[in-house]
Amino acid sequence: MKKNLLLAISLALVLAIVGLAGCSPGSTALGEIAGINISSQQAGIWVTGQGKVTAVPDIATLRLGIEAQEASVAEAQTQAAEAMDNVMTALTENGVAKKDIQTQYFSIHQVTTWDRVKEEQTVVGYRVTNMVTAKIRDIDKVGSIIDAVAEAGGDLTRINSIGFSVDDPSAYYEEARQKAMADAKAKGEQLAELAEVTLGKPTYISEGISYPIYPRGVVYEEAVAAPAPETPISPGEMEISLSLQVVYAILK
Repeated sequence: MKKNLLLAISLALVLAIVGLAGCSPGSTALGEIAGINISSQQAGIWVTGQGKVTAVPDIATLRLGIEAQEASVAEAQTQAAEAMDNVMTALTENGVAKKDIQTQYFSIHQVTTWDRVKEEQTVVGYRVTNMVTAKIRDIDKVGSIIDAVAEAGGDLTRINSIGFSVDDPSAYYEEARQKAMADAKAKGEQLAELAEVTLGKPTYISEGISYPIYPRGVVYEEAVAAPAPETPISPGEMEISLSLQVVYAILK
């Protein structure tokens, strides 16, 4: 009986402490003393704010390279090496820094065909592929650089894709962050008004960045000679977006 009575008294004290903690400021500490965390993130008004800004790209990234196929590995590799040297020279002579050129893919593959008579794969040659990414910091020169690369590499040229980006997007993210916070506050105030409560200060903020999807397009699928007019390239605009998840306290 005494043990049960002591247990009941202890439970009553815990509930009393929790009740006091829920009715007064600084209730988190009391809740933790009682062994119960009453300041759960489930409490409050949860909203998500969105911020979007438009930016003009100042960098173009080309994925390009050389593909050579010959009867032997040595022949294919020699052709690919010579053509790639010409492509690299064309890039650097047109203002692309060496630090902005990076090898992305290199391979030597057998090229086979199915022999219906022998019913087996037959090796018909070897293909050497050497692909790099080239970061072009002068957007106005993208078209002329593409033409120079296609001419330098000749029929072995492969230009697979182009993408656009902003070199330093920090200022755009700051603007997007301001818009996202304003959007979150507006939503929180509306919800508080609908619920007939007073909106308090933010108790939790989490940022999520939506990285822009750079437009990508195939420039040359097959090897082609450089056209007489300069290849037209338009970077257009890109959208940088950012989201904030904000939890506001409820004052009453």
